[in-house]
Amino acid sequence: MLPEEGSKPFQFSVLRPSGSTNEVIQRAVIIEAPVAIEYNGIGYAVMMATPIDLEDFAVGFSLSERLIARADEILAIDMHQAELGWILRIQLPQENAEKVIARARQRVSESSCGLCGMDNLEEVMRPLPRITAQIEVIDDAVFAALSALRAHQTLNAQTGSAHAAAFCAPDGTILMTREDVGRHNALDKLIGALARADIDIAAGFILLTARCSLELVQKAILANCPTLVTISAASDLAIDVAGKSGLRLISLARADSALAAMPQTG
Repeated sequence: MLPEEGSKPFQFSVLRPSGSTNEVIQRAVIIEAPVAIEYNGIGYAVMMATPIDLEDFAVGFSLSERLIARADEILAIDMHQAELGWILRIQLPQENAEKVIARARQRVSESSCGLCGMDNLEEVMRPLPRITAQIEVIDDAVFAALSALRAHQTLNAQTGSAHAAAFCAPDGTILMTREDVGRHNALDKLIGALARADIDIAAGFILLTARCSLELVQKAILANCPTLVTISAASDLAIDVAGKSGLRLISLARADSALAAMPQTG
């Protein structure tokens, strides 16, 4: 059975400058646990994640890894709490399982770096499709979503340490949000939740409370998301890869400004 919340209480001694009285308080702390992912009995990866919305995570991770093309290709998902963490046992058709055997990773991938288990540079920089989605997201929609995001970050409101991935309508209305200790996991959870609900990700844009790294861009492109907005700045490689696939990338998004990457001319 999954925990209903992604946090648990801890006691802290509050430290203050000299002359002030220290006090003991209790506050919520985000849960971070190893989540082992298996496909048809084959160990594939271990991610450090917050163990909520794990079915969404299983679907989104499988889509991002190109092991499935649709959510309904997964035959079954079994979630098991072990002594040291969680195990996600995912059952795929045999033709999909062959991809697992070819790309199975045995090393641990932490939430801060989802590429740690890749076997070679060619796999990390694998070709990506062009974005086919055609929607217009006006600038005001980005700022509307930024303004509304805090109200949708329930886990972060409790802990102050959760990343959020939000799916937004073209006018900036936030339609769905997923949270996790890791920014990659939050995005996978959102992609999985949208796929399970049969919501077309091409009909809106994604807002992330994270810096924009290569893998976040890769996941957005593979999901056919036309516009990706991130709170923090983008790396050079993220900008380059986004431009080549036609992903509109907006980073360093704040209440009063944001940076929209421009096409490189050479």
